[in-house]
Amino acid sequence: MPDNTNPSSSNNNDNSSKNNEHVGGLVCLHPSHRKCRRGINPVSFVVISFLAVILIGAVLLMLPGAARNEPTSFLDALFTATSATCVTGLVVKDTATHFSLFGQLVILVLIQIGGLGYMTITTFFALLIGRKVGVSSRLILKENLNLSTASGVVRLVRRVLFFVAIIEGLGALILFIRWKMLGFGFLKAAKYGIFHSVSAFNNAGFDVIGNFRSLTPYAGDPAIILTIAGLIITGGLGFIVISNLYEVFFYKKRPVLQTKIVITATLLLIICGALLIFAFENNNAGTLKNLSPLEKSLGSFFQSVTARTAGFNSIDIGKMTINSLLVLIFLMFIGASPGGTGGGIKTVTFVVVFAAILSHIKGKKETEIGERSIEDDLVMKAMSVFIISFLLIIIITFLLCAANQFSYTQNLFETASAFGTVGLSTGITPMLNPISKMLVSFTVFVGRVGVLSFILSLYAAKSLNKVRLPKEELSVG
Repeated sequence: MPDNTNPSSSNNNDNSSKNNEHVGGLVCLHPSHRKCRRGINPVSFVVISFLAVILIGAVLLMLPGAARNEPTSFLDALFTATSATCVTGLVVKDTATHFSLFGQLVILVLIQIGGLGYMTITTFFALLIGRKVGVSSRLILKENLNLSTASGVVRLVRRVLFFVAIIEGLGALILFIRWKMLGFGFLKAAKYGIFHSVSAFNNAGFDVIGNFRSLTPYAGDPAIILTIAGLIITGGLGFIVISNLYEVFFYKKRPVLQTKIVITATLLLIICGALLIFAFENNNAGTLKNLSPLEKSLGSFFQSVTARTAGFNSIDIGKMTINSLLVLIFLMFIGASPGGTGGGIKTVTFVVVFAAILSHIKGKKETEIGERSIEDDLVMKAMSVFIISFLLIIIITFLLCAANQFSYTQNLFETASAFGTVGLSTGITPMLNPISKMLVSFTVFVGRVGVLSFILSLYAAKSLNKVRLPKEELSVG
């Protein structure tokens, strides 16, 4: 490419080689190198890495030693691996009764990799053996953690891994002690504690209770319900927010706008969801009616929390009223927060869309949140995510209705649960036919990697449009 620099820059070859060059939407790390003509697309790498982990996990789950009795078919293994890697929790085979200890360990590893991201794990091992993290890896980590810039990403990874070890370890210890108090043996209590702590923090929703019961046997146990709820909420906040909260408490820094939005939105969604579920299910004999006041409160609170992409349930979802199911669908659609372990359109996206509409109604030219204006590009991105996600759920629901005999509400709930990587179900997941399983698996995958990331990965080689087209006025509204 032509040299547009002045002659004196020839002495700075070492520094110039470190600069990034954006070509056709790709990132070329060393433009002068012959092998770097096309560059590396971080978004495509993230998508491909998820696919690779899913396929490896499916092969491992198909091994005879991964199941207790009959081997797992390829489609069921692929569905389970997709659900685990995309931290969803929808299952066609009961995790506790169908899979052996080896199979459950494979699922647990897939959950951890899926929650943190492949690059976060590999960066950890690179740092462990003293290797430097290159520019390309930093850019991929930026996409993997949903950051706006690659600056400080390695420091964030170190912090993330430290937080994960502490939070999951503490959760596992509390759950171990509780299950030991309930009469479980040491090994079984330890297994339950570790598996459910990892599954909860990563918002996966897989359990080893058995017979598709999830946490219904412990609906009235505050120690188990509140511990798992705490893990779900923490994992769903996002690593950016967790890191900022760490700086707020230990370095007395001010919380950034994203932290304020995430905390506020999370609290409002949990509280409103719990109140609505309690109101709609209080007199429902299939769910809350026959429970004690404590169990009713715990059940309503827990289902509001777990609908934010976790997938555990302490009451029978299949027996909930239509109104409650609609509340859960709404919560699942919003999901967790950016940079976290959950899916959905994300809390910040929802707040930005809502703020943009509110600002427009008030006649303001800019979108305003918390005495700050939001860039138009960010508003457009949030709108795109919202609309594409909504259309995707409608289309997949329509296809599921055509492919199986279940009701529209059941298929809509299954689709929303898959897209939000939640894992809640009205009970139809094990009865899905092959076409329905493939549709749900696809929705789970897109929901985890993100609709925009998935679409952008398909257009990795697109060229930049530098031509400004003439503007035209249209009538809308």
